[in-house]
Amino acid sequence: MTGARESVEAVESVEVVEAAEAAELEGPVEPEEPVESVEAEERQESEEQQEPVASEEAETLEEAPQAEGVVEATDALKDVEAGLDALETSAERETSRLVSVFRAVYPPLLAVVLIIAVWQVLYVAKIWPDWKLPGPSEVFTSLKSTFSSGDAWPSVGHSAEHGAIGFAASVAIGTPLGLLVGRFRLVRAGVGPILSGLQSLPSVAWVPPALMFFGPQPAMLYGVVLLGAVPSIAVGVVSGLDQVPPLYLRVGRNLGARGLASVRYVLLPAALPGYLAGLRQGWAFAWRSLLAAEIIVQSADLGHSLGFLLKNAQDSNDMAGAFAAIVLILAVGVAVNQLLFVPLERRVLRSRGLA
Repeated sequence: MTGARESVEAVESVEVVEAAEAAELEGPVEPEEPVESVEAEERQESEEQQEPVASEEAETLEEAPQAEGVVEATDALKDVEAGLDALETSAERETSRLVSVFRAVYPPLLAVVLIIAVWQVLYVAKIWPDWKLPGPSEVFTSLKSTFSSGDAWPSVGHSAEHGAIGFAASVAIGTPLGLLVGRFRLVRAGVGPILSGLQSLPSVAWVPPALMFFGPQPAMLYGVVLLGAVPSIAVGVVSGLDQVPPLYLRVGRNLGARGLASVRYVLLPAALPGYLAGLRQGWAFAWRSLLAAEIIVQSADLGHSLGFLLKNAQDSNDMAGAFAAIVLILAVGVAVNQLLFVPLERRVLRSRGLA
């Protein structure tokens, strides 16, 4: 019995030792916390996490109006800058326009001043008597009296009307004639030399035949204008067509431009610079032909024209009046050239990168 008891005690002591060693290995056992304290800690942690989020939202709400104000200020600044740029651009355009006008007007004015200065020097030198070479002041006085008497504007109006109608008819006839001569070799061989001869013929030579055929009527003036301007316009069209590269026509055919479409969309646009030069020359011939006919033929049916003023000054031996009429004739010719043909030619050349 004693041995059995000792063995039991030994086993128990061994188990106690093993349990102590296991407790040492596991460490001190923490007491279990109550459930309420755990929930309170979790609630506190969630509140601590929500506090930064709320503060961030508050900061975002506070910064939003400030950002909107900055955006509005930036937009307003951009609008102001755009307005200033627009003002600068408009000012630059106005300045460039004034500079271009000055460049266009300055050379002719300078030339006129030089001519008047030389004229005045010759008048003061008394190389010729006053009735042969009046001074600029006398011509200006005669021109002023022509306007004050009411003869200037009707004369300018009648001559400008006759010239415009005759020139429009010349363009309508000379353009297709030039296209025919320029496109067909047979027509060019037959009509081309005739056009060159008519162009070199003085237009005043047509006044007697036209007077005998039409009589002292406006049709006589238009006939003289046509015979003087049509050859120049046709020759201008031919010269413009000669400068069109054949490649343009081949490309136009490949794109379907044939016949009249080829003339409209290929030939005329390509020959436009030469065509405008022919129109300008045609207007010069038309204006000269018209004035020659008006000077030679005097009739009530023809109206009170610039040629009539010049002829009337000749009949009354009024040299100052003759110079005044010449000044009006030059003014009309220069005005038509500078206001019509020069802007058209500049626009065409600028569109082609040539000016």
